[in-house]
Amino acid sequence: MEAMSCSVYLSSPSSSSSSILHALGYRNSSLNSNRHDDYHQQLLIKTRRNPYSCRGGHAVVCGSIGNYQQLLAEVAPSTSALYGLLLSSGGLYAFTKSGSKGSLFGGLTGGALMAAVYVLMQSAESRPIGDALGFGSAFLFTSVFGIRLAATRKLIPAGPLLGVSICALLIFISAYLQDMPPLAT
Repeated sequence: MEAMSCSVYLSSPSSSSSSILHALGYRNSSLNSNRHDDYHQQLLIKTRRNPYSCRGGHAVVCGSIGNYQQLLAEVAPSTSALYGLLLSSGGLYAFTKSGSKGSLFGGLTGGALMAAVYVLMQSAESRPIGDALGFGSAFLFTSVFGIRLAATRKLIPAGPLLGVSICALLIFISAYLQDMPPLAT
């Protein structure tokens, strides 16, 4: 796994080059003046392009897309737990409200699959299997809710469930790509 290399720096116009370099970890600055100013100019350009600025003039700069995939891979176990809880509770709710045995079966099956995904993601050896099972399950439920939305043309409940399923699907895809074993050469 690649280490997350995010840095926080001041993006206000009054911040000096030395405070920016200090925030980035350049404690003992033996840089010459021109190189020091080049870092300052590059950081200001990154600041202006960074749409994810925080309050108070601070911004976060991340090194690559791989960092976002790693972050998504780290939230995949909790995503599986929450998604399984949502599917189970939704199936139970639909059964109590309308007596739908299909919704009960689907919700409990989804909850059981997501519980298995959560357990598989706890060890490094079985994590890719858990990612693949999570992807397959989320793909299945995305298809089910998409077909249901198209068939009924009712936004509730299939629309929000479709949106949540797509989000879970994207997280499991990112987690699988991050945790995939290296190819043998």
